[in-house]
Amino acid sequence: MNKVSAEIVENWLKGWSLSRELPFPTQYKSGFKVIVGYENQKERYVFPELNEDFFQLADSIAEPWVYLKVCASPNQFIEKIPERWKLQSQGYMMTCFQPMNFPEIMLADGYQVEYGQHNSTFMVKIIAENGEQASIGYVALSDDLAVYDRIVTEKNHQRKGLASFLLKELEKIALSKGYTNNFLVATEEGKLLYENLGWKVYSLHTSVVIPGQE
Repeated sequence: MNKVSAEIVENWLKGWSLSRELPFPTQYKSGFKVIVGYENQKERYVFPELNEDFFQLADSIAEPWVYLKVCASPNQFIEKIPERWKLQSQGYMMTCFQPMNFPEIMLADGYQVEYGQHNSTFMVKIIAENGEQASIGYVALSDDLAVYDRIVTEKNHQRKGLASFLLKELEKIALSKGYTNNFLVATEEGKLLYENLGWKVYSLHTSVVIPGQE
C-alpha cells in the first residue's frame, strides 16, 4: 500500500465536508478532526498513518459516536485499543487520476436525471417513472481533487447501470471544471464497481467507534 499523504487526506476531507455542508477539517496532531454533529457521528478523527497520536486518542475517548479513522489495516491496531471501540465495515480510499473507463452507457428506459449545485458541490439524481429516487450522488470540487460522495442506488433499482451512468454524469461536471484527479472512499460492495471503471485502491480506510446505547 502507498504511504498516505496527509495533504490528500486533508483535501479529501475538505471535499467530504463541502459535500455535506459541514465545517472544514482542522489539524489534530498528525491527523485531522471534523465536527460532524450527526446523532450517530458527533466527530471524526482521520489519521493518514497509524501512530501514537491515534493510540492516545483511542485511550482518552469514552463517549459514544466519535469515529476514529486511519489509513491502516485493522489487524495492526484492533488488539491494542480498548475493547469499547467497535470495528466498522472496511472502507477503501480509491483514486482515479485519469478519465474513468466507461462502457458505452445509456440511461435505462423509464428514468430521468436531475441536477443540483451548492457552492462547489454538484448533485446528480436519477428519478424513476413513479417519482421515486433511484440513484443519487455528489461530487465536491476542492483544491485539486474531485471528491465523490454518497453514491447510492436503491436496492430495487440496482443492476440497471444507474450507478455507472450517474458517475459518468458527475465526472463530466468535474472535467468541465478542469478536475481530473478523482477520489472517494468506497465500501466493500462499491469497490468492485469503481475498479471496473478504472479506479485503484490508494489505501485501506478503517473506522472504529464506541456505539451508543440502543
